[in-house]
Amino acid sequence: MITESLTPGRVRQLIIAGWTGRDRVAQETHIAELELLGVRRPPSTPVYYRASAARLTTSDSIEVTGDESSGEVEFVMWQHSGSLWIGVGSDHTDRKVETYNITVSKQMCEKPVAAEVWRFEDLQDHWDSLILRSWAVTDRNRRLYQQGNVNAMLHPRDLIGGYAAKNGALDDGTVMFGGTLAAIGDIQPADRFEFELEDPILKRRLTHGYDIRKLPVAG
Repeated sequence: MITESLTPGRVRQLIIAGWTGRDRVAQETHIAELELLGVRRPPSTPVYYRASAARLTTSDSIEVTGDESSGEVEFVMWQHSGSLWIGVGSDHTDRKVETYNITVSKQMCEKPVAAEVWRFEDLQDHWDSLILRSWAVTDRNRRLYQQGNVNAMLHPRDLIGGYAAKNGALDDGTVMFGGTLAAIGDIQPADRFEFELEDPILKRRLTHGYDIRKLPVAG
């Protein structure tokens, strides 16, 4: 099994794929929970948002403005040296900004990712068995925040194909986030966010976590 290191400096383009649910019922649940926060329903799905590649980080802490942002675990695709690699990250998003401009909200926060990635070729035969999980930590209380198989989202080849149909091939140096799961309970901010991608067939995990430092809003 071959692994690689996803170094942010090797990434030239960052794409956040949204509304990627394979299960229309589960996707509608996620759309509905975001509507409760004031986020507008998308005109079509999936949607491919662009964000600055500089937002990608492997740091164990980030700084955010105010207390209205939160993380969400996603599988991550990295086109590198002619091959597709799979990792795991958090599309940390400012929920207040998301209510009036999703594209801008994707640019507001760093996107933490685990440094190690797996070769897609080693996963493609058992892709749907992979499991995503996240935990929110508040006042030292760690609770399961998200959990589910990656088959809740569109397959990587379908996501890449959908992007390529309108934007051209996924160039080397491009990272794409693959979409997220509904939260267990309400979408909430936290002091720390932890996440993992588990491969139960090859018995391995990609893990990462980061502290969230909330900066004051002066006006």
